[in-house]
Amino acid sequence: MRNWMIRIGVAAAGLLASASLALAADASPGACRAGTLYLTFDTGSMSQAELIARTLRKHHIRATFFLANEPTVNHDNSLDPTWAAYWKSLAADGHAFGTHTFDHVYLRSAKGGEGGKVVMRPQFGAQGGKDVAMTEESFCTELRRSAQAFQSMTGQPMVPLWRAPGGHTSPKTLAWAEQCGFKHVGWAPAGFLGDELSSERYPNQVLLERALRDLRDGDITMAHLGIWSRKDPWAPGVLEPLISGLEQKGFCFATLREHPQYKHWIAQRGPVRVEQAGEQPQTSSVSGAKR
Repeated sequence: MRNWMIRIGVAAAGLLASASLALAADASPGACRAGTLYLTFDTGSMSQAELIARTLRKHHIRATFFLANEPTVNHDNSLDPTWAAYWKSLAADGHAFGTHTFDHVYLRSAKGGEGGKVVMRPQFGAQGGKDVAMTEESFCTELRRSAQAFQSMTGQPMVPLWRAPGGHTSPKTLAWAEQCGFKHVGWAPAGFLGDELSSERYPNQVLLERALRDLRDGDITMAHLGIWSRKDPWAPGVLEPLISGLEQKGFCFATLREHPQYKHWIAQRGPVRVEQAGEQPQTSSVSGAKR
């Protein structure tokens, strides 16, 4: 009798396990019934950096970060070695990283530049606040500097993607960036999450409701790891309910490594590998890139 009961118990356990696996297989596609969203974050003041990392970790979400060397609330800069532990922890969590230019360089003009140059204005660094004429080589160097700093801190390469400060590009800067291995990433209209807007005119609840209403499958979002000017910070009031609400609607999340528009570029170009200290960084898989 005892052996018979054991055999029944084993058989029942096997059926239960098979049923659980079948349910998991059936539930997996349904878990993404609304589609996939791609969360991205630019550096900014870093005031909300830890909160954002914790929230993503809590929900097991991988995002994409675009890094510039910006002043932070800690009275240092976001790509200083003092932030190495933070970037290492995000890299260990499986996030992806691209360049936001090193000195947060804004496009000023791409017309009529002497010798094919474009006029840029670094927001920070030695030339901060000044208009600077850049060649293709100096522009590519600017993109690679963030990759070099990130790799020196984490031992991990960036993906070959960049985001222009303010989203301001020209056909020339887009072409130059691709020539040296970086494809530009913007954001969807609904993906502008509004964290840099005035909190008096655009309170957190308004931004939350708008994002939950308007985001669609495939959208790339954009927010920052902190904004100096917003009085009521966006992340503490919006990020957790936004992610929870989107999950309840049936959205999944992925990095830009999986985005249909960028995954083939990343696979073809490979990660951004940089040389040792004192040598110019380069995108290893790009032939003819400026060095």
